[in-house]
Amino acid sequence: MIHVEKYHGTGNDFIVVDAALTVPDRRAFAIKYCDRETGISQPDTETTGADGVLFLALEKQYSPPRVVMTLVQPDGSVATMCGNGVRCAAAWAAEQTGADELMIDTLAGTRRATVGDETVRVEMGQPSFDPDTVPLAEESPLIEASIDDLTVTAVNTGVPHAVAFVDDVADVDLQRIGPSVRNASVFPEGANVTIASKDAERPGHVFEQRTFERGVEDETASCGTGAVAIAAAARRLGRIDGSESVTVCPEGGTLEVTISADGTTLAGSVAQSYATELPVAEPRRIS
Repeated sequence: MIHVEKYHGTGNDFIVVDAALTVPDRRAFAIKYCDRETGISQPDTETTGADGVLFLALEKQYSPPRVVMTLVQPDGSVATMCGNGVRCAAAWAAEQTGADELMIDTLAGTRRATVGDETVRVEMGQPSFDPDTVPLAEESPLIEASIDDLTVTAVNTGVPHAVAFVDDVADVDLQRIGPSVRNASVFPEGANVTIASKDAERPGHVFEQRTFERGVEDETASCGTGAVAIAAAARRLGRIDGSESVTVCPEGGTLEVTISADGTTLAGSVAQSYATELPVAEPRRIS
C-alpha cells in the first residue's frame, strides 16, 4: 500500500504520488486507477478515476524548492507537459515545504510557479506555431485549416493543440469530432483538440473552452495548456490585441492567461480533494 493524494486544478484531476515511494509499474498503475468506471473512487461522491497520475520528486535542498514532475496519462503514455498538472504539483510541494515559489521540472522544460491563498500561477513559456515544434507533417504553420468539420490552428503550448473557434462550444459534438482531429495525418504525434467560443455577454476577452485530450482520449473538465493555446491562437488570428489578459472558462472553473513578449502565464484555483492508500503490484520476478 502507498499513500496517495487527489488534487484538481479547475476540475482537471490527478492522483499525486511521492516519487520516493516505489511503484514498480507506473504505466499499469495509471491505467488501473485513472479508469473512469473502475478506478480510484472519491469518498462521498460519484467521482471515479482521474485525468492522470503525477509522480513528483521533491528536491527541498534548492531555493526555491524543485519538483521533478512525471505525468502518466490514463492510456499509460507520459505527457510532456500539463498546465493544470504543474499547478497541482506546485500546490502539493508548497504543502510539503511551506514555500510559495517552486520550480517544476517537466519534459517541456522548467516552469516557475507561485502559490497564493486561492490561486496557483505558473509560467508557461512561449507558445510556438512552428511546424517542427508542434509538430506537423508539413513545412508551413497550420493556420485556420479545415480538418473534418473544424477550422483549426495548430500551436504547441508544451503539448500540441488544434484550436478551433466556433460560435458555441456547446453545439459541437466533441466526442465524435475529437478523435478524428486528434488523429489527423497532419499531426504525426497526435494533438489535443480544443474548441473555444467568445462569451459576448462578459466584458473583456472571455472564451468558453472544451478540450478533447490526447492520452486521456476523452474530454476533460479543464485543460491548462488548452487555455494557453486558445489565448495564443486568438492573438495570432487577431481576435485579441497585443499583450492581453484572457479569461478562459472550461467546465471546471475559470483560468486566467496573461500574454506578454516574455511568454505566457496560467493562473487558477487548485484544491486537494482527499488522501487515501492504494495497493501496488509486487515487482515481477524473472526466473
